[in-house]
Amino acid sequence: MLTRAAIVLTAALLAPAASAAGWAVAQQVTGEPLRPAEAIQADLALTAALSRLPPAWRDAPGLDVVVDWRDDLPGAVHGRAFGAHLRMRRSLLADADDAQALQRALLHELAHRYDHSTHGGLSRDPRLLDLAGWPQRPLRLGLRVRDNAMRDRSPDAYERTAPAEFVAVNLEYFLLDAEYACRRPALHAYFAAHFGWAPPQAACAPELAFVEAQPEADAAPLLMLDPAQVHAVDYLLAEGNAQPMSRWGHSMLRLVICAPGRAPGPDCRLDLAHHRVLSFRAFVDDVQISSLRGLTGRYPSRLFVLPLDQVIEEYTRVELRGLQSVPLGLSPGEIATLLTQAASLHWSYDGRYYFIGNNCAVETWKLLQTGVPRLADARLRSVTPTGLLRRLARSGAADLSVLDREDAVRKGFRFPSADAEYQALFDVARAAQPLPVTRYADWLDLAPQARAPWLDGAQLRDGAALLVLEHAARRREMLRLRDVLKRQLLDPRQAAVAAPSLATLRAMLDAGDRLSRPAQLLADGYGLPQPDERSMLQHDVAARAQRLHGLRAQLEDEGRMALTPQAQARIAALERNVEVLGARLRTLHREAGGLELD
Repeated sequence: MLTRAAIVLTAALLAPAASAAGWAVAQQVTGEPLRPAEAIQADLALTAALSRLPPAWRDAPGLDVVVDWRDDLPGAVHGRAFGAHLRMRRSLLADADDAQALQRALLHELAHRYDHSTHGGLSRDPRLLDLAGWPQRPLRLGLRVRDNAMRDRSPDAYERTAPAEFVAVNLEYFLLDAEYACRRPALHAYFAAHFGWAPPQAACAPELAFVEAQPEADAAPLLMLDPAQVHAVDYLLAEGNAQPMSRWGHSMLRLVICAPGRAPGPDCRLDLAHHRVLSFRAFVDDVQISSLRGLTGRYPSRLFVLPLDQVIEEYTRVELRGLQSVPLGLSPGEIATLLTQAASLHWSYDGRYYFIGNNCAVETWKLLQTGVPRLADARLRSVTPTGLLRRLARSGAADLSVLDREDAVRKGFRFPSADAEYQALFDVARAAQPLPVTRYADWLDLAPQARAPWLDGAQLRDGAALLVLEHAARRREMLRLRDVLKRQLLDPRQAAVAAPSLATLRAMLDAGDRLSRPAQLLADGYGLPQPDERSMLQHDVAARAQRLHGLRAQLEDEGRMALTPQAQARIAALERNVEVLGARLRTLHREAGGLELD
């Protein structure tokens, strides 16, 4: 039986006196008539919901709706919108103590009505789709990804099922949650700009929280970053090498963060210890990188926050790849929106790494386009790091001229590979002793025992050069043996020997997974962590980082035992070379009247 309720509400009556004609809201019931208490609850709920709508929404013509209270909606569905017809679960009226659920359900369906009208269209807006997690595909012009990877810290997982549901869920929170502006600032700004209005909101802390997945042993892994202290953002390119996965380089963003007490300005470029790097990387959770898995999206892609010093060491001294740091012409406001988007990705995004379709260049391009809206028209789409840099330069967003300056290295725009430095040091040593080879790479290829006699005869100057090279040899050998160890751990024939090391490795990967996907560290809440959540994180993150360092040291000790006797002997010889040469240099320095060396 279909009965018409006695009340017809008009949105214009709830709007300011100067409002437009507005639109009507009628109620009807499918089934038994509403009981008096239910009718009162329905009227109060509708009045409250309409009073929360932005004036531009309430005053827009042509949005008449009929609210149908019924008992035949499936499962946990609270409402459904079919054009102007809103079907609502009648049982929501029975619980006067849960008025919040009723409010959310009404606002959700009203949002669908608005979004599907000529006034809305939010779920089709490219800007909203970028913010929501449905970006464009780099190799398919105009098409967008189907799977929304903003999996973590969501107020309601239902928002990821479709853009229309995303709009409806987020308009609920925009209108009802005073913390929405702090938890999802970019989306709050989007809705506020669309409506020219925003509801009352809580005061937001200026700092953005980031968790460093690979912190230094003595560093605080929870980074509280105030965008006002970031002087500039550079596009940071790691130059390519001969490795298949690294041939086209690696895209990153460098944050030029000023030291505490220093006002933002060019001198902040000298504060290298405070600079951080945003780097999208594949989280390798299967012991060793597989090219096939990288092509098929089997690795998670996450936004890592790393100290610049660590990145310089990794690329220039370990991988022998140079770094180019090219300033992006961003205003302070654009830096703030970019960092806000980066923080949102850091806490919510868990994507899939594809060597071609979703690599570091694609991820960096999407971050720049979403975080700096004016760059959306710059045609930055690229699947290679070098290609992205060219497009940034062509658009005027990147200043390549800094790379050609005479002081590019001194000013920190270039960080050259240590290859030339190592050769220069080796030439110093060769000038003092008739070493058996002419290239430092050939010197490092010699067995450690073969290098030992030359180290024994070194003096201060050539000894210091050879000590740096010996450290480089040890670092290279450890990387090589680490790769050997990985293969041994995966070899079923080595199961008995590798079992302890494999267990430690799995524990280490799990600890790294938690820090690289920090949303796992918080049980509740959505969006960016707020001050009370950050307080809970502080101790937990520090303890997990400490455990990660301990597991790495444990794995190194256990891993050595799993290596062949020959490999163990080579590492021991390298360490002996470093120790003996270091002791000799300290003795020579002391005999020359210098201060004691550490």
